[in-house]
Amino acid sequence: MPWNNQNGGNGGPWGGGGGGRNGGPWGQGPQNQGPNPPDLEEMIRKGQERLKQVFPGGGGGSGGGSLGLKGIGLLALGAVAIWMATGFYTVKEGELGVELLLGEPIAVSTSGLNYNLPYPIGRAETVNVDQIRDVTIGSREFSNQRGSVSKRDVPEESLMLTGDENIIDVDFKVQWNIKDPEAYLFNVDSPDIAVKQVVESAMREIVGRNTMDEVQTGDRVAIQVAARELTQKMLDKYDAGVNIIQVQLQGVEPPEQVIDAFRDVQTAKADKVRMQNEAQAYANKVVPEAEGQAAKILEAANAYREQTVADARGQAQRFTEILGEYEKAPAITRKRLYLETMEQVLGSSEKIILDSKSEGGSGVVPYLPLNELTKKAGN
Repeated sequence: MPWNNQNGGNGGPWGGGGGGRNGGPWGQGPQNQGPNPPDLEEMIRKGQERLKQVFPGGGGGSGGGSLGLKGIGLLALGAVAIWMATGFYTVKEGELGVELLLGEPIAVSTSGLNYNLPYPIGRAETVNVDQIRDVTIGSREFSNQRGSVSKRDVPEESLMLTGDENIIDVDFKVQWNIKDPEAYLFNVDSPDIAVKQVVESAMREIVGRNTMDEVQTGDRVAIQVAARELTQKMLDKYDAGVNIIQVQLQGVEPPEQVIDAFRDVQTAKADKVRMQNEAQAYANKVVPEAEGQAAKILEAANAYREQTVADARGQAQRFTEILGEYEKAPAITRKRLYLETMEQVLGSSEKIILDSKSEGGSGVVPYLPLNELTKKAGN
């Protein structure tokens, strides 16, 4: 070494310094008071000894210094290689990876072994895009000490105002998954909470468009579809990278404070509908029967009319024909009409013939009813 501060009287290259004095090129220096400062040469010597232990033969001298730098370089290269190896990452089946460089997304990786520059220059985030996530609005499930699952109502989420200004308790469930992992990770803060808030807002809007009866007893499928479409539209507007699979109504009831009165109203409405249906069924039975009877009477009247008109026309025609014959031979025609009339009158009555011109007799003419005898013989 060029000098040694511990060599007694020789204090340095300028000599002197004996007798308790610390000499120097400018004469006497300050007196030592307190502990001595660390020895720089001693620290260098100890560092060289440690390098010798790590790299044999790499001690002091020019050759040792060169070998020590080479070892440091090898250590640095090894550290860099280990750091670069940390850039390998695995994407599981059903997942997608998003690679970032200096915090900026640069690519989307699929399942398998992938590589990206390691942290802090780059990193990779993985998300499960096949997992079906769900969130329940209006109620919470919890397990008690016995292990059974119970539900607790959350009215601040489920109480909604309908279009006819009634309050209704709507519980529903939403199922969704991730369709764009990059948008899901970086476009919306807390996307799970965002989905819950957006679908709740959409359901409130849909319920507000309908009356209480339409929400409770109407087409629930139409309400579910409308809520899903509106939720998807709002999330796409935010570019949340989320796909809404289904919105399912689980319970639509009035608030607990008025549920008994509401059930009475519903029972009365059901009775009203039932009685209307029974009346309609009775009408469907009676009206066709009455219409059938009316049609029957009309047909009979029409037939009687046709028959009467035909008879009248026949009699008028017959009278016209007789009138023509009468005009040709009035006496004969009168006699014929008289005989035909008497035949019709006396044909179905009991007959006794009296001869008023007989003298000395009873006036009774013997009469043999041959037609009556023929009927009795036939019986």
